Formats: sequence, structure tokens, C-alpha cells
Amino acid sequence: MKLIIAEKPSVAQTIAAALGVKEKKDGYIEGGGCLISWCVGHLVQLAEAAAYGEQYKKWSFDSLPILPEEWQYAVDPDKGKQFKTIKELMHRADVSEVVNACDAGREGELIFRFVYEVAGCKKPMRRLWISSMEDGAIKAGFASLKDGRDYGALFASALCRAKADWLIGINATRLFSCLYGKTLNVGRVQTPTLKMLTDRDAAISHFQKEKYYHVRLDLSGADAASERISDKAEADALKGACEAGKAVCVSLTREKKTAAPPKLFDLTSLQRETNRIFGYTAKQTLDLAQALYEKRLLTYPRTDSNYLTDDMGDTAVHIAALLVGKLPFMKGAAFTPDIARTLDSKKVSDHHAIIPTMELAKADLAALPESERNILTLAGARLLFAAAEPHIFDAVTAVFSCADTEFTAKGKTVLCDGWKELERRYRATLKGKPNAEGDEENELILDVPTFAEGQSFDSPAARVTAHDTQPPKPHTEASLLSAMERAGSADTDPDAERKGLGTPATRAAVIEKLVKSGFVQRKGKQLIPTKNGNNLVCVLPDTLTSPQLTAEWENALTQIARGAAEPEDFMRGIEEMARALVKAYPFLSENQKGLFKEEQTVIGKCPRCGGNVCEGRKNYYCEKKGCAFVMWKNDRFFEERKTAFTPKIAAALLAGGRAKVKKLYSPKTGKTYDGSIVLADTGGKYVNYRIELARDKELTQQA
Repeated sequence: MKLIIAEKPSVAQTIAAALGVKEKKDGYIEGGGCLISWCVGHLVQLAEAAAYGEQYKKWSFDSLPILPEEWQYAVDPDKGKQFKTIKELMHRADVSEVVNACDAGREGELIFRFVYEVAGCKKPMRRLWISSMEDGAIKAGFASLKDGRDYGALFASALCRAKADWLIGINATRLFSCLYGKTLNVGRVQTPTLKMLTDRDAAISHFQKEKYYHVRLDLSGADAASERISDKAEADALKGACEAGKAVCVSLTREKKTAAPPKLFDLTSLQRETNRIFGYTAKQTLDLAQALYEKRLLTYPRTDSNYLTDDMGDTAVHIAALLVGKLPFMKGAAFTPDIARTLDSKKVSDHHAIIPTMELAKADLAALPESERNILTLAGARLLFAAAEPHIFDAVTAVFSCADTEFTAKGKTVLCDGWKELERRYRATLKGKPNAEGDEENELILDVPTFAEGQSFDSPAARVTAHDTQPPKPHTEASLLSAMERAGSADTDPDAERKGLGTPATRAAVIEKLVKSGFVQRKGKQLIPTKNGNNLVCVLPDTLTSPQLTAEWENALTQIARGAAEPEDFMRGIEEMARALVKAYPFLSENQKGLFKEEQTVIGKCPRCGGNVCEGRKNYYCEKKGCAFVMWKNDRFFEERKTAFTPKIAAALLAGGRAKVKKLYSPKTGKTYDGSIVLADTGGKYVNYRIELARDKELTQQA
């Protein structure tokens, strides 16, 4: 009997379908001499610091650095049942070998090996290494299984990555948290990401606006502009000289250019685009894509590939045909897909690009929630764009000389709309939403009239236009995801498995953690570092705030995976880094210790003890020690009524015991109404509230 372990239940089901294994059991599928089970992500992880001794249960400077001599592992308590199932299957008497069918990459190797090792399995290990989940690819992969021992170096690199992140993350977080008396999460990915935001914020703050001018000539409808002129008087003088002079065409160039169709979506590019168009956060996009994946309408979303595997051509053709019939904006469009340009197995890593599935044929798009429909439509549109003809145009540049100054007019003549026509059709359905990526190509540019070199214009009409230099824009999630993807790439081995900060699957979580930790705040689409965020970057050493650390690690891990470097050498370097980090920060001054102390905003008096009630990040609390009065911002009472528990409401409750609130939501009726929230504190562990309506009807609920 062969035991096959996949990384996710959905992958296990796909493998089972391809192999004809149909008998579903509790936690696995059986049939045809096979048992197919699955992990649920990381079933087993490196144990927490507290597992290494009582001295590590409390955070203290004196216990640092924490450098485990023998690493310990822990089963995720939420996934214990599935681990038990796999362990029992591994030890079944009729199981002769175990197949690692986790994702074909470093993390897939780690997920399987942790389970294999902790389960105490000694049975022969084989490796399935495929990038496509098409039936043919699965069958071919099982026909040529590899010896699991051949991937020992890959596992070594994965283990080194996990241990290094643990050592630096645990020690740095505890070190700076102990020094400053506040939980300060420090990580190889999170901290450089925060640094990008603080650098952008500093560039905006220090930006000095400067005026500049253009002189523009109207030449038979063409707008010919001068270079920038910093002095207004100089610009005015040039305008006068041009109006009294002659403009002569000194050069005319026409260049045929091609704008290739965009690539298919990987997770990061999908997140960028949805943030631009719909304002979805990276996490929201991932959650929506995951929901569509679970409905079998979208392929696996956690991918960094922009291509499909070579064996997916027929499938992609069928899906494109479905999309043409399903998407309203394609009605009447002349379209013959060239799927071949979307196929390249060599550029597919663990998973192929994100596209709709054949289940689309049965789906009623109108029945989907709007947000899910937006994601599915966008992914489908991108497949059509990617398979469409290139956009071809003539770029025309005419240069004129007037008053000893050059003026340039640019324009273009479209020769073939290609994929741009489909994009225009799609964008016309967005009803005022911002344009997608690459808008500079999509801006309307007036055709330059037909000129000839030597052609002259006497006394041309001229005008001066004033402009201001613009500061950098604050990062949005779209621009930050791009920056994370590119960070350190120039210093990373081209063959490295991972480039940039984080992975497509983790970048959303990194951004969310920065927000929840209070280091970053959202203002509309913008991500703005907080005071604490700026302070954290300032106190950390450059090694922890630079993407260079990730680049160096990835280069070293790539060498380990190749068998060209020793894991022990890498880990010794990481341990020394942890020791040096702790040694470099022996003490702080009293002023330094107070750097992250929260400024207390008093909003009222405590109804229990008369002390000051202050606003915290998550609550409103009495500052007197021993007083248990606290009102939580995320209190269920307010969440059920879809009302934000604002400082204004809290202040009113403390001042007069009640606060008038409009548009309270009724969970029973689904309607909104106006009423008063009344503080009904009984002095217990939780603060209570009730609703008081205008006609003295009361609804009570314990928080």
C-alpha cells in the first residue's frame, strides 16, 4: 500500500480523482492500493521558546540570546486530529512506502519532512515533483517518482530558513520589547517592509515644492512644448520671442512600437490590481480568491507564477471560450485567443498562474457576492488579455526650433488595438473606478498632424503653463506589494527560489500584522507609518531593516539546496548574529526607555472609582491600578449593531451615562434605527450596555 501525503485537502482530492481513488474516509481517501491524505499547511512547526525551559516563559533581557542546542517541534494544536490521522496511516502495517506530494518547492519539502520526522516514520520515502495539476501531469509524475533522499539538500535549506527566522525573530523581538517595555515585533520580512513605508513618509515630509514652466506652441493643432524652465520671466520672454518669430520642423521620427499583452496573474499582481481598481486590501483579495478556489471557480491563488504549464493548452482554450460567452463586455468582440503565449512550464514553480476553472460553465456569476464576482471577472479578463494580439502603434515625435529653442510634439497612431481593445471594454464596465496598471499607455494622445522636415510656421500662437514638482505619493497596498516583490532582487541569485520580501502567500499577512501592531495605519488606500512605526525603524540596526539580509539568506539557502554549502556553516553565522545583536544593546537611558510610551488621552471619569479613563489602541480603560473598568472597542454589543465604538460615544457614556447614535443596526429585522446607548455598568468583569428607543422601548444585551 502506498501512502500519498498532499499539502492541502484540495490537492489530495485532485490527485485522487486523477488516480481513480474514490473511497472517502475520515482524513484520507482510499482505493486502488493507495491511501491519500493531506496536511493543512504547517501541521508541525518549530516549538515556541518556552518549550526550552522555564526561564524562557517570561520575557527578560537576562535570558537572551535563546539558542536551542537540540531543536524541538510542536504539532499545531488546531490541526492535531489531522496529524494523528497521518501518523496512524504512516504506521499502518500495510503501508510500504510514503510519497511526498506536497508542493514542489522548499516550503513543501519542509511541511512534509516535519510531519514525517515527528511522526517517527522510517518507511521508504518517494517524491512527487510536478507543477501542473492536470490529470496527465499527475499520472506522469507518479509514473516517475523520485527517491525522497535526493531532496535532502532542499530540506536542509528549508530547515535552515525556518531556524534562522526563528532565531532572529524570537531574539530580536524579545530584546527590543524588553528594552523599551512594549511588544515590538521584529522580523526579517516585516521590519524592512516597515522601513519602506517610513522612508517614503520621510521623503514626502522633506519634499520642497518647486515651480517650473513650459512654453507651448500651437502648430496646426499639435501641442509642441519646451523643456522645463525654472524662471517665469524667462518663460514669458521666450513666449514673446516665439510669437514674433518662426517655428521650423527640424526632425520628424516615426517608430513602430508594440505593447505586449500582460502576463497572467500571480497572487501579488492580482492583489495590486484589485487594490488599484476596487480598493481591496491584500488580505481581502487573498480571502476572496480563496473563497472562489474553495468553490472550484478559481485555480489555487497562492502562487508566484505568471504562466500555465505546457500541458494546459487545451484546458485554457476551453476556459477562454467560456469566458467569451460569460463576460458581457466580450459581446461582439473580435477575438481569437493565442493561448500559446501563456504557456511555459519552465516558468512555473509550485503552482501555475491564477485563472478561472472549467466549473465556470455551471456557474451563475450574478449569484456570486459582488466582491467575489469582481475577482473572478478580473482573473478571467486577464486570461483573455494575455491571449489577445499585441497592441501595435506608430509613435511620432516632431521637433521644432523657434527662438533658438527646441519644442517637441508627440503622438501616436494605432495600427492594431489588440488586447487594449478588450481592456477598454472591461474598464468601461467599472463605472468610474480608477484605471488599471500601465495607464500611461492608455492615455489618449492626440495624433500629430502630418508634418515635413523644414516646414515652417510664422508667428505661432504661444502660451506659458505653470507647474509644480510633485512629492512622492504615499504607498498604497498596490505599490507596497510591488516594492516588496522587487526588494533586494538585484542582490539575489537569479536561480534563488524566492526573491523579494516574503512570498505571495505571506505578504498580505505581513501588511496586516504591521497594521494590527500599531506600526502602520490605513488612510483610505494609503498606508502611513505611525509614530511607533517610525520610532521602531530608528532604533533597530540596519541589518534588520534592510532587504539585503533576505537577499544574503536566499543566496546562501540556494547554495545549500544545491549541495554547494554546508547548513552548519550557515546556522553558525545566524547564531553569531543573534549573540552580536544582544551584546550590542546592553542598556538604555531613561529617556530612551520611554520612546514607545503611549500618550494617554483622557476622555472622561471612571464611573466606579472616579479615576481618569484613557483611550488605548483597543479599549477605553481606567488608569488607576486595581480598577477593572474597561470598555472594549470591539465589544460584541457594538459589532452586532454595526456601530463603531468611537471616542465621542465613549466620552458621552462617561459624562452622562448615555450617547445618542444614528443608524443602529437591528440583527433581528436587518433594518437601522436611531436610539440611545445607555451605560448599564454593574461593577462586574464586563461592562454592560442597553439600547433605549425614543418610545421608551428597551432592548438589553450583556457585552
